[in-house]
Amino acid sequence: MRVGRIPYINCFPVYGAIDRGLVPLDGELVTGIPSLLNARMAAGALDVSVVSAVEYARDAARYLLLPDLAISCDGPVRSVMLFSRRPAGELAGRRVVLSRSSMTSVALLELLFDEVWKARPEFVPGDAEMADLQAFAQDEHDARLVIGDAALLLQSPGTTAEGRPVYPYVYDLGAEWLRWTGHPFVFAVWVAQRTTPARDALTTHAALLASRDWGLQHLGLLSEQAAQQTGVPADECRRYLEGLDYGLGLRYLAGLTEFFARLSAAGKVPSTTLQFLAA
Repeated sequence: MRVGRIPYINCFPVYGAIDRGLVPLDGELVTGIPSLLNARMAAGALDVSVVSAVEYARDAARYLLLPDLAISCDGPVRSVMLFSRRPAGELAGRRVVLSRSSMTSVALLELLFDEVWKARPEFVPGDAEMADLQAFAQDEHDARLVIGDAALLLQSPGTTAEGRPVYPYVYDLGAEWLRWTGHPFVFAVWVAQRTTPARDALTTHAALLASRDWGLQHLGLLSEQAAQQTGVPADECRRYLEGLDYGLGLRYLAGLTEFFARLSAAGKVPSTTLQFLAA
């Protein structure tokens, strides 16, 4: 079994016990940013992986969702942020740099511009992560989408003044979605290839759930680890992890369905039905 994982700290609660050997995983962990894992799943190079929610919608006939496992927020997410020099509604024709790391974040941002802010910027592909704080402070673009650990660092109280964002307008995409629709937002899901033997997929799913349950009980330990990786203070890392939801309950399924419906209406993905790995 080849099992994908994202290196960002938002995945620490799911893989923490597996990394420590407390929960056995019969397979090889393959680490990559979301866009890379999406591509590897699409190519059949992974058997089970966390992927961008949009990757599932893009090719649902290939995948089965793993039940009760996702990365979601019910309000601010703090790691998917649009930094802007002017209000979002005034960015028509302006250059907005997009992260190449996450299909879901980009798709959500495009929906917000089209349906909420009523502005169509010029979207410019950017680097996978803006981790160089000095470069960020000197950035001359009108706005930039930053995701993952870099977004947390740019908002951290410990960030030096020289490295702080020069943009006066900051939009948390999780909070913007909730304000717009009233639903939580699901950024990432875990999927199995439909060709993966069911017994192997179920065994992997059980290991991920067991590791997640351990992780949620040890957020203090994982927050210390996250602080060492990112430079963000441990208490900020804990507040971030506590603000995420790692299940996929009814409210989150409703939010995911709403997101897919809006993407489909905009012609961005096919009409999608959620189908799960059966126990």
